[in-house]
Amino acid sequence: MNPATALATVLVDELVRCGLTDVVVAPGSRSAPLALALHAESRVRLHVRIDERSASFLALGLARRAERPVALICSSGTAAANFHPAVVEASESGVPLLVLTADRPPELRGTGANQTIDQIKLYGSAIRWFAEVGVPEDRPGQVAYWRSLACRAYQRASGPAAPGPVHLNLAFREPLIPDGDTSWCESLGSDANGPWVRARVAPPPIALHIPPTRRGVLVVGDGAANVRRYVAAAGMAGWPVVSEPNGGGRYGDHAVSTYHYLLGTPEFADAHRPDVVVTLGRPGLSRPLLSWLRRAGEHIVVATDLDRWPDPTRSATQVAQAVEIPVASGDDTWLHAWRQADQAARSAIDEVLDASGTSEPRLARDLVDAIPNGALLFCGSSMPIRDLDQAMRPRRGLRLLANRGASGIDGLVSSAMGAALAHNGPSYALMGDLSFLHDQNGLILGPREPRPDLCLVVVNNNGGGIFSLLPQAAVRDPFERVFGTPHGVDLGYVAASTGTPYQLVEDLSDLPKALRGEGPRLVEVRTDREANAVVHARLREAAHAAIRDCVT
Repeated sequence: MNPATALATVLVDELVRCGLTDVVVAPGSRSAPLALALHAESRVRLHVRIDERSASFLALGLARRAERPVALICSSGTAAANFHPAVVEASESGVPLLVLTADRPPELRGTGANQTIDQIKLYGSAIRWFAEVGVPEDRPGQVAYWRSLACRAYQRASGPAAPGPVHLNLAFREPLIPDGDTSWCESLGSDANGPWVRARVAPPPIALHIPPTRRGVLVVGDGAANVRRYVAAAGMAGWPVVSEPNGGGRYGDHAVSTYHYLLGTPEFADAHRPDVVVTLGRPGLSRPLLSWLRRAGEHIVVATDLDRWPDPTRSATQVAQAVEIPVASGDDTWLHAWRQADQAARSAIDEVLDASGTSEPRLARDLVDAIPNGALLFCGSSMPIRDLDQAMRPRRGLRLLANRGASGIDGLVSSAMGAALAHNGPSYALMGDLSFLHDQNGLILGPREPRPDLCLVVVNNNGGGIFSLLPQAAVRDPFERVFGTPHGVDLGYVAASTGTPYQLVEDLSDLPKALRGEGPRLVEVRTDREANAVVHARLREAAHAAIRDCVT
């Protein structure tokens, strides 16, 4: 057996023993040993994509939803460089990825050989661990090295405290395909029933105990862990729960869904400074929330990894791996004030949205209301997630994900495809037209590839809608070209080019019907950027007025 085939065979077997179930491969020559070993491995689900960037975000979506490592494989050269944006997002959002890049052997590096770049620590600080595996050789001891290396890589990607991407760079000499010879200097198999190395998970951390108080608030952002336990504890303590849609805590009687407007109203924010705020995950959608956090007396950040705690406002006073929120005695004046203002703001918001016709925040609200329990909703990182944050009512039975680690708009179609493939139930995605066009290659599926049940809902305002709500909109002369970036693309033709079923929704009352179907499909909703800015202004004015009336 040639060394390249031996290494690939052993590495794949050991990763499967560790728990690997899904692998994404981008085609290439130098990575042939890995691709062939995976194709022959019946214990994994193989996904092939022709575009490395699409492949990497597909793996990201799979791993994010499955919450376990997914392997990502490519050839050498710029193929590996195209993984970088997804690796960055995985690092920032704590998604476990196993990045296996094939490489030229040392004697071909720096010589001008085709498809050869410096791949040593290619992704810099964005990875949890890097290993230059070395050229495989037919000598005793290699199998133990390869299997222990695979176990270490899988465990480092998994966490548990700090999951994220791991990079193995594998140099292969030719021949790259099996030669028919199965002999090797030692057994390639393993006598173990499971992994070569079993890593034991550390015991749960000792929780930080908070003094009992009714004047507390639980804030839940992206990537939060143990959300249900903390939401239940906050409910017992009489605390309001402020959760971003992708935080997973916007449900139940204590959920305050209009917090963006409540905390943007000075009369309410000044009168409702808490004794303590406990933050899970990474909040970052609402500027009023971030400003309010800076004024919190005690701000406790819960972070499983004490080397990487999120604190964008620099307001944290304590950081702990776990927190105990005790039941507090006393009246419900604090919680009642939050709920009363929330209900007033919610009524004002819904009244504006119901009168707005086909608007982007109304689409976000109505989409969440229309999709069934047990569904997955993957949301774009620009305006769609903010529209959800400001318009979405509390509800149960929905899994909502977004690429909010680095908050880029790239790779969203592919990420949604991956998340849908890992989800056991119907899946939906909400994104803008620029995000969709940025990753339209994500629609390309080969005839033998697993096909997700995913409905992509694309808001088409012919450009970058978020900029119309930012100070850049005041610079009228260059705005449309350098910020608005109109494209004039007919999304129906984009869908047709890949055979993706397509439907245009002109009236949001037709949305529930348009969402029906199976497999990958596209629903387009067209809006106007300037009209959308007006709707947002009306929402803000109506909500703030209702909150002031409630406070005074």
